[in-house]
Amino acid sequence: MEKNTGLQDGALDRVIKAMLAMQRYPWEQGVCAQALYEAGRDDLWIPMAHDAVKRMDREGRLAMAGGGEEVSDPAANGEVCLRAFEKTGDLFFINGAKRMLEYLLNDAPRTADGVICHNNTSFFEGFSKYQLWIDGMYMVPPFLAVMGELDEAYSQIKGYVRHLFDDENDLFYHIVDVSDGRFVRKVHWATGNGWAVMGLARVIEEADGKGRKDIASELTALLIRVISAMHRHQPADGRFTDILDGDDSFTDGTSSMMFAAAVYRGIVHGYVPEEFGQYAENAYGAVTNDIDEYGILRHVAGCPDFISDGTSAEAQASYIMASARREIYLKG
Repeated sequence: MEKNTGLQDGALDRVIKAMLAMQRYPWEQGVCAQALYEAGRDDLWIPMAHDAVKRMDREGRLAMAGGGEEVSDPAANGEVCLRAFEKTGDLFFINGAKRMLEYLLNDAPRTADGVICHNNTSFFEGFSKYQLWIDGMYMVPPFLAVMGELDEAYSQIKGYVRHLFDDENDLFYHIVDVSDGRFVRKVHWATGNGWAVMGLARVIEEADGKGRKDIASELTALLIRVISAMHRHQPADGRFTDILDGDDSFTDGTSSMMFAAAVYRGIVHGYVPEEFGQYAENAYGAVTNDIDEYGILRHVAGCPDFISDGTSAEAQASYIMASARREIYLKG
């Protein structure tokens, strides 16, 4: 397959600068820092990890500027705190990571079957704290895995599968209220499935690195099912619609870049078939061509409610992640 390396010189730098200019919620601080870590920008992600610890609340939740209801979202900051400690030797970072871990293991609200809930309360989906959002697949299991809690990470993923996986369509639904089994948002949200595949990829690699072929193999099979299902709904230009099977849905570049990031890293590490590379390339090219002069990704699910076209920090971060893995992929 011919690989195109000549897409809009300077686009990545503009995307990074625009991302750093955006206000950030806890999950956004985490995914943005993680993206810069994966891109090798130590000058940026280490200061972001530092601020995540400085903004930790009394419960141990990272990056909680101003407080809030988030339970799983702050954990998206966890790995960069661990990596900052490994890089600098500064106990400040590892203490922050450990407090985040202790909160998840000991204090975070859980469902009756042990799955960590998404929020303490929920702001517009019925005010129940017993909700699971597929977003959490990215926020929690990868952090648990890198902190030595691989079995707990695996258990959490199995919980998301039990409660949110649509076995007939090989995709995840968005939000369920576990207190009564009611689906709050029973749609195949493209960005939600993007969060899921990016989270799965990170846990697969951690399991493989720890010699846990059993977990790596099972999660790889799940990942392939989801990216295959996403591809079945992928338009010709590579960008998904916000609801994967929604005929009147808007174009969403965020999920396209999340899909591409997972595919590139999976091909590089040998757990995603090479044939998916072209699907990722199509998406990457279309999104790159839709970046504006300020480096902002257009035609993505927009913050803060993510139900209409707009802009978001996670869109910027997903492009950076895809770019970082794509560079390695192209060298292969």
